[in-house]
Amino acid sequence: MTDENTGQLAINTIRTLSMDAVQRAKSGHPGAPMALAPLIYTLWNRVLQYDPQYPIWPNRDRFVLSNGHASMLLWSILHLTGVQAVDADYSPVGEPAVTLDDIRRFRQLGSKAPGHPEYRWVSGVETTTGPLGQGVATAVGMAIAQKWLASRYNRPGFELFKYNVYVVCGDGCLMEGISSEAASLAGHLGLDNLCWVFDNNHITIEGNTNITFTEDVAARFFAYGWNVLRVGDANDVDRIERALQVFRQTKGRPTLIVLESHIGYGSPHKQDTSQCHGEPLGEEEVRLTKRSYGWPEDAKFLVPDGVYAHFARGIGARGNAARSEWLTLFSAYRNKFPELAGEIELMQRRELPSGWDRNLPVFPADPKGLAGREASGKVLNVLAQNIPWVIGGSADLGPSNKTTLTFEGAGHFQAANPGGRNLHFGIREHAMGAIVNGLALSKLRGFGASFFIFIDYARPAVRLSALMELPTLFIFSHDALGDGEDGPTHQPVEHLASLRAMPGLITMRPGDANEVVEAYRYIMKLRHEPAVLVLSRQALPTLDRSKYAPASGVAQGAYVLADAPDGEPDLILIASGSELILAVQAHEKLLAEGIRSRVVSMPSWEIFEQQSREYQDSVLPPDVEARVAVEQASTFGWERYVGLKGRVIGMHTFGASAPLKELQKKFGFEPDQVVAVAKQVLWGETHPSRDCRPPYIGPILTTPLEMHPGPKAPTPELLGKTGSKA
Repeated sequence: MTDENTGQLAINTIRTLSMDAVQRAKSGHPGAPMALAPLIYTLWNRVLQYDPQYPIWPNRDRFVLSNGHASMLLWSILHLTGVQAVDADYSPVGEPAVTLDDIRRFRQLGSKAPGHPEYRWVSGVETTTGPLGQGVATAVGMAIAQKWLASRYNRPGFELFKYNVYVVCGDGCLMEGISSEAASLAGHLGLDNLCWVFDNNHITIEGNTNITFTEDVAARFFAYGWNVLRVGDANDVDRIERALQVFRQTKGRPTLIVLESHIGYGSPHKQDTSQCHGEPLGEEEVRLTKRSYGWPEDAKFLVPDGVYAHFARGIGARGNAARSEWLTLFSAYRNKFPELAGEIELMQRRELPSGWDRNLPVFPADPKGLAGREASGKVLNVLAQNIPWVIGGSADLGPSNKTTLTFEGAGHFQAANPGGRNLHFGIREHAMGAIVNGLALSKLRGFGASFFIFIDYARPAVRLSALMELPTLFIFSHDALGDGEDGPTHQPVEHLASLRAMPGLITMRPGDANEVVEAYRYIMKLRHEPAVLVLSRQALPTLDRSKYAPASGVAQGAYVLADAPDGEPDLILIASGSELILAVQAHEKLLAEGIRSRVVSMPSWEIFEQQSREYQDSVLPPDVEARVAVEQASTFGWERYVGLKGRVIGMHTFGASAPLKELQKKFGFEPDQVVAVAKQVLWGETHPSRDCRPPYIGPILTTPLEMHPGPKAPTPELLGKTGSKA
């Protein structure tokens, strides 16, 4: 059999494995794999610089299947090329990433052939692609990372990082807005190492794309500054290969290849219809389609003789030779540039350099203090100098987020300066989040920043970061009512609760400058968890740590900041972020009245939940049921810490447009209000009069004060007096 014939046999193997897997699973998307098998075959066996024996080789080409519903394309090619599995410590384990049995159990529990590509679950998957558009945008981050790595580490005669990023995407990816943001930025940056192949099959679930998608895609990408190519026949492997060669020769701009394909190719009754997009073909149609391929009609999961060997002679031999050559080059590089080689090795293992936290600031006690974002900017600039592969930026809010790296040599990443450490995402939060994921997938410590309210735009990427267990960092300032005059559209209320509901995500809301330092100290040591750092716009007093507990308690998620004189409180005040000072002020007032209170700073629920039960009980003793939590956010979830007998001073409505002090008064975020609620929780509404007990004031709710349906809230001058019911 000629090599050409074996190539066609390999293509049809990809097609039939995909058809059989979907049919057995009774769910899936067979049409795109049937159409794109020639593309995947050509890319992997003729073009890709990739060693299946070591799929985390740093200089490998990256392949991203952005239209992840076509996952059988990926499982087929990973199996046929013999890609090997790698463990969580980035070491090969001596077994295939995807077995034929995994493919037989496509979409079943425990199979390494799930419904969509899942990073960390299956070796050879470069990124999780579920929501359409995330893959193409993440690939932009990968392409940026390659440019940065090459700029920092390549030397004459030592091109360590010279790889390309290939993406297959569909009309759904291009319709989602995130792809527009990502493509625009990629064109601006001239990422000539990035190639998107657009599967233009004209079909979506609802039918032909002419009902929704009639734009001139080529003209759109020309306008973005891309090179645009067209291949009119998805079965023409030679033309596909030539188009990919043109991409590799194109300088100064990314490439889009518009590939005209027939979804469900070969199916006599379902080709070019939506019926083969998201459902099995049916047993009879599968047999008829196999007949059209010249395939044994009743054979299932067949890999004919010679197919494995064909891929071994192609990508197997080529990839192994390329990696061997690279390892020899890196060995010589290590001898000549030992410090740079050491950085690369640390980075690949997601480890930190020696002294990474040296010179971190220690902020002196200051009643005026400084904003969380200000403290963050100072800490971030120190860390970025100590850890050279920290790179990131903001969605056009660097001066406001204080995330701009200002030290000498930091520079700004642009087409003419790919070694810059400051990324300018523009007003593109959707793409920013995915690009940060792409940086992390390339082993850089990427960060992105914006106002906290705009986490809604970045949320899909943050969720994928948690799903992939990436050590990304998202820095969000303007965390509560501090953005006063901008009004409720810029005041996040439900956002903390929604992030705390996300599995695998560390959310941290520090309460003063030194807690910011300790939050960063914790975050930078993470290897498999993303973190969101939520910071204040306004200045927060810097607490006197000779009087209060050290901020190192942040590493436990919550800690006793201030306590009753004998360490046995009758009342616990819990707070995070800008409300921590309210709890402290209320605590001091309560102490002055002889009320034994404790202040617990709780910057991170997730970290606190990871602590031992013994530690948790030492911070929140179970027998102390009088508890008050204070946070300028939704009260949702706080009941787990305050219990049924506790209260939460928080937000049950959106905010308003006004100066911060007026908003704090309007919504009850004042020390005297905290004191009043604390006393009510401690003594109850009908407790006999006693010293320091306020008059009966009716139930204090967490709704805005003017909306309270009962008696008016007390004024400060009434607190501490006795009297009859109002």
